[in-house]
Amino acid sequence: MTIIRQGIIKRIHVNRHRVRAGRPKPISIQTSKGVRRADHVSILGRSHVVYSPEKPLHCGAKLWIETHAGVRYE
Repeated sequence: MTIIRQGIIKRIHVNRHRVRAGRPKPISIQTSKGVRRADHVSILGRSHVVYSPEKPLHCGAKLWIETHAGVRYE
């Protein structure tokens, strides 16, 4: 497992196209340092869910989890 340190903002969402196609690592973790893909994610602190259909993320996601806490992923 790898850990992304706390402090920087992380946006976590599921790529439904990868799920539908049966491809591995359908979860995306976006940070200012780039995108990491995972099969399992644990948020090590507080987080909140954002639904923003008017202002989606640059990847097109309209629903995601946002946190400043550390994130452990595989």
